[in-house]
Amino acid sequence: ACFRLLCSLLIPALFLSGILCICLVVLLWGIRLWIQRRKEQLNSAGRDGKRPLLVAFFHPYCNAGGGGERVLWCAIRTLQKKYGNVTCVVYTGDRDATGEEIVEGAFRRFNIKLIHPVKFVFLKKRYLVEASLYPHFTLLGQSLGSVVLGWEALLKCVPDIYIDSMGYAFTLPLFKYLGGCRVGCYVHYPTISTDMLSVVRNQDTRFNNAAFITNSPFFSKFKLVYYYFFAFMYGLVGSCSDVVMVNSSWTLNHILSLWRAGACTSVVYPPCDVQTFLDIPLEVEKSTSEYSIVSVSQFRPEKDHPLQIRAFAKLLKEKRVGQQPSLKLILIGGCRNQQDEERVNKLKRLCEELGVGDDVVFRINIPFEELKRHLAEATIGLHTMWNEHFGIGVVECMAAGTVILAHNSGGPKLDIVVPYEGHVTGFLADNEDSYAEAMAYILSLSPEKRLEIRENARRSVRRFSNQHFEFTFLLSVEPLFK
Repeated sequence: ACFRLLCSLLIPALFLSGILCICLVVLLWGIRLWIQRRKEQLNSAGRDGKRPLLVAFFHPYCNAGGGGERVLWCAIRTLQKKYGNVTCVVYTGDRDATGEEIVEGAFRRFNIKLIHPVKFVFLKKRYLVEASLYPHFTLLGQSLGSVVLGWEALLKCVPDIYIDSMGYAFTLPLFKYLGGCRVGCYVHYPTISTDMLSVVRNQDTRFNNAAFITNSPFFSKFKLVYYYFFAFMYGLVGSCSDVVMVNSSWTLNHILSLWRAGACTSVVYPPCDVQTFLDIPLEVEKSTSEYSIVSVSQFRPEKDHPLQIRAFAKLLKEKRVGQQPSLKLILIGGCRNQQDEERVNKLKRLCEELGVGDDVVFRINIPFEELKRHLAEATIGLHTMWNEHFGIGVVECMAAGTVILAHNSGGPKLDIVVPYEGHVTGFLADNEDSYAEAMAYILSLSPEKRLEIRENARRSVRRFSNQHFEFTFLLSVEPLFK
């Protein structure tokens, strides 16, 4: 009797599920056909009667001044050099600037001049990917928000090739299966990583793991289950990419373990304008009356500027008066929005609390030439982000001739601040004490010894040049153009 009852319930349920699945497939197929017709209507042929190949980059914050934006503009310039029949499109949410202003900003900040005009598609729903909108379940909220934003982008412009250049992997299946596009991505930083899972598993308190969670076994277990579920979904959407480019060995290891798409994944080091910095004359320091320590990174929480300020304050406190010249900490970075500006104000308050307000200088959204001048004059280049995916600022500091002091993790540890031909290229640290000690050690070296380290560093960073990026980028995206 129980078996008959089970069958009487199971068979209709299976039948209904089958009908629903068929309806869903038909609906998705209908949407895909509708989008393809829309593509034909939106994308008209050129003067020669041929329709240009549309290559779209999904980069909602393309007017920000970070390393991700340098990759975007170099990638576009590289495609414009190589392919004459390509029109590059950028999906952006920067509606407070015109296309001309954005392109001009790229030239002013990165010294990158595009060969042909770029088509901008301005998106209205960028607020859906703002972390501030999701105080809880931020990763999931931003990822679902990116799908809605991606749908808006797809409706406004249907490309032939779609490249996510900002880490919104959940948009990939949308463009591949509904848009009928060939899809690729450049991953700067995995949305979730095995390191993040271990932070929650070990109940460590960090900027993305609040104290109330680490103090509660229940909340920690719940967050761990949530992270594992998200990692599974992230792996599913990422694996549908035709081409995967990652920016470092650290990112490669995480993406391979999560996406399992090794056949189409390659390391493409981000383009660093090393030649511009290498043109700065390198010589033994003349002035010993004042040393500057320079940090170059956007004012985002993961960059851990408070660690820089605390380590610097510790250095000033412990150095004996009269034994060393005066020191200045110069924090150079981009502010993307109001949250970043509020973060800068908090950092300024921290400086005052630690008594180093007069010794720390903030330089925000500065032109490229001013950045170059600060790096040319600096003695130490400072970087403090834990598990920095790559670290363009680290490379720029090394190329400019500073003695780099970076975090002992991620890209700096695995790819950048590594021995070159057996010689030291820089230093690594991981907490307030070790940073203060390392800075004191660097300053205690003779100018000749510092010059030797700077020269080693300069020789080592040539592998991160624009030319090397162009070669590896073209090699990686070639399957998308076949």
